[in-house]
Amino acid sequence: MSDTGFHNYQSYLSGDQSALEDLVRTYSDALTRYAYCYLSDSAAAEDVMEETIATLIVKRRHFHDGAHFHAYLYKVARNKSIDYLRRRQKQISLEDVEELLADDNPEESVMRNERNRTLYICMQKLPAQYREALYLSYMEDFSTEEVCRIMRKNTKQVYNLLSRAKAALKEIFVKEGITYENI
Repeated sequence: MSDTGFHNYQSYLSGDQSALEDLVRTYSDALTRYAYCYLSDSAAAEDVMEETIATLIVKRRHFHDGAHFHAYLYKVARNKSIDYLRRRQKQISLEDVEELLADDNPEESVMRNERNRTLYICMQKLPAQYREALYLSYMEDFSTEEVCRIMRKNTKQVYNLLSRAKAALKEIFVKEGITYENI
């Protein structure tokens, strides 16, 4: 995803307006889900995604590679989410858990959606930093170095967050009676 988005952004900067549409298509869902992890509000998450894309349009930064572009995009979304929370001063709730898109096999899709719903609900019970570290590392497949840049942490701090987040999530699974086979 990062190479496609990076190349689309480079094309957009060169004047190709259709590349911006492709960029939005490439990142809109993932950025919305990422912002949702902070905000637990679908409408606000969509607003943050739009603000993030708008930042790309306004600032028109130049990047040397796709990894930096990808990390920058998520860093902007993170900052926009934090700004939103500061403005609204509201706590994250368990409402409006986002459904993931279904594929061709309805049974597998239903099972996957239920697993994802359970995982999102359990992750919402974690502290924000734990949630963010897990989401970036395991759901968005960022490298540890990229997670460090996005979260503004050093490598040891990220490893500690991931370790503590997994332990806390395991405790939540045990309390909720959820087995790993269900996830």
